[in-house]
Amino acid sequence: MTATLESVLARVGLRVDAAEFLAMIEAAARRLSPQNPDPGDYFSPRQRAALTDAGLDLSPRTDDEPDARARTVAAQAVLAESALTAVQAARALGVDPSRIRHKLAAGRLTGWKEPGGWRLPAWQFTRNAVLPGLGAVLAAVPADQPALVLASFMTTPQADLMLERTPATPRQWLLAGGDPAPVAALASTLGTPV
Repeated sequence: MTATLESVLARVGLRVDAAEFLAMIEAAARRLSPQNPDPGDYFSPRQRAALTDAGLDLSPRTDDEPDARARTVAAQAVLAESALTAVQAARALGVDPSRIRHKLAAGRLTGWKEPGGWRLPAWQFTRNAVLPGLGAVLAAVPADQPALVLASFMTTPQADLMLERTPATPRQWLLAGGDPAPVAALASTLGTPV
């Protein structure tokens, strides 16, 4: 299994050894909800009744059902491993690390703080610049949206962003010189029911 994991990590460009990646997976899994949460526990009795009446099954996952958290855990681990430190981002942009921290404080970059310092998702950078229009997009993102939601949005094709008759990811749209306004409009709806 380790050789297979190492080859997958190398193939997708993640520079991390298998043991370290598995440790990240374990850490991400521990941060999520309990192993087999009872969905009904998250709602009041009145809400449970309404959801059940609407046909939703609020019973806990059974042992033979796949754990829906697995995809989230893997995505979180990949996001963390591919993220840049403030020093790496500064080096890529040719600026002092303090400029990166200023951009984070001003909302012109996004990231999260870890014990070792800031981590900045790689999707927001080109080879030597910040993604064009990123500031406008980040200003529209609701404050309660975690990095994983934003990363998923920025890297998932959107039907409203067409490049050569093909849905583009917000990142592709901005890289192609697209107007950031439609991306910002879509980003402003993150976390709202469809």
